[in-house]
Amino acid sequence: MAVAFSITSLYRIPKPSPPKTPIFSNLLHIPTTKTHLRITPSLTPISLSLFTTLPTIKCRPRFTTIRSLFTGIVEELGEVKQLGASADGGGFDMKIAAKIVLEGVHLGDSIAVNGTCLTVTEFDTHLEDFTVGLSPETLRKTSLIELKSGSLVNLERAVQPTSRMGGHFVQGHVDGTGEIVSMEPEEDSLWVKVKTAKSLLKYIVPKGFIAVDGTSLTVVDVFDDEDCFNFMLVAYTQQKVVIPLKKVGQKVNLEVDILGKYVERLLSSGFVESIKAS
Repeated sequence: MAVAFSITSLYRIPKPSPPKTPIFSNLLHIPTTKTHLRITPSLTPISLSLFTTLPTIKCRPRFTTIRSLFTGIVEELGEVKQLGASADGGGFDMKIAAKIVLEGVHLGDSIAVNGTCLTVTEFDTHLEDFTVGLSPETLRKTSLIELKSGSLVNLERAVQPTSRMGGHFVQGHVDGTGEIVSMEPEEDSLWVKVKTAKSLLKYIVPKGFIAVDGTSLTVVDVFDDEDCFNFMLVAYTQQKVVIPLKKVGQKVNLEVDILGKYVERLLSSGFVESIKAS
């Protein structure tokens, strides 16, 4: 018996202007079986397996205690191929077509998708795609809820100890979302203005770092009276990230510089007073 899912129920607050295309519309009815061609990576020569009635078998991601870090420098634009409920019914799966981020990939690796750190649960280097899991909480807190088949997304692999730090330290832990309120060109550059909650805006400072959909950017101005900040994208960046493809009114994932949050925590805990007392 088919089971109906409704992602929109995850939101408590109604959206003022829902997109014309239903969000995650292909998740509403989940088939009980599917036929697809998979290539399973192994140390032996690659073999083809045709599953006609059995559910997709997923390998357990390898366990790691190392926290993932990113630079906010997008490696490539991937394309969402498929969205659907996970086999265990505990969330949703998203399959993304990509090339660069599949180089040296392993099960359990972290890849930032529009700035959201997600775990690779399946990958296929021959078909050039990988799958990540999405929990209901991830969909509630990020802009990934707006994705559909064919959407382009920013992709970045977690950095290694030998990687060059081209951007800034990004954890892939989205602090919240913002709404694009204006996009204005100037010569070949693009000004983008984003509105967000006051609880996030207090961590955003002019000339400071911020990750927008996983892209490391420099804040130009902060407009406290409008709950907004802006940044500029040069021509090269516009061709490499997903932000210019979005429209006014759409959401972006935001991750503020963690330094501000640590400073706030230390001040509120009485750390300064304890230092003075000593």
